[in-house]
Amino acid sequence: MIDRRTILTAALAAPISQAWTPTAGAQAAMTKVTAYAFSFPALAGADISLADYAGRPVLIVNTASLCGFTPQYAGLQQLWTEFHDRGLMIIGVPSNDFGAQEPGGATEIAETTQHQYGVTFPIAAKTVVRGPDAHPFYKWAANARPKDVPRWNFHKYLIGRDGYIAEVFPETVEPLDTRVKTAIARALADS
Repeated sequence: MIDRRTILTAALAAPISQAWTPTAGAQAAMTKVTAYAFSFPALAGADISLADYAGRPVLIVNTASLCGFTPQYAGLQQLWTEFHDRGLMIIGVPSNDFGAQEPGGATEIAETTQHQYGVTFPIAAKTVVRGPDAHPFYKWAANARPKDVPRWNFHKYLIGRDGYIAEVFPETVEPLDTRVKTAIARALADS
């Protein structure tokens, strides 16, 4: 037979234990990885750690020096000039994954980015962006947005202030396209 004290103890303990046990959804949200967990080796100098830009929107673009879309470097530089002081970070990530259009090393990439296009935003070292050897950021992005993976050079991921993918723009969308600029302005306005 159960006495009154056992029933009272069980009744009081149940709500307390439920209140302190996070749901499965809450546990997943507490441990969910953001883009700020990743870094890229830099073309020159120290690593480019996305954690250094936590709370700021970041546009990450896989690039190539010998691509028909390579002139987009000029548009990316214009975005950088227009939005950097307001908090936008842009990172170029050279990759030889599409059409072998980034065959050179750091010297050749620097020649294209800095000397040919006047790029002043950070450029990563040549990086694999697709397949089993993809950089961890690109594996994370593919997991988060499996239908929006890079299909060519100059694919753009806009990371919001919260560290999650806010928008994705394929290579055919120019950096100065109204959709890109609107998404950046919206990400900068979010607090």
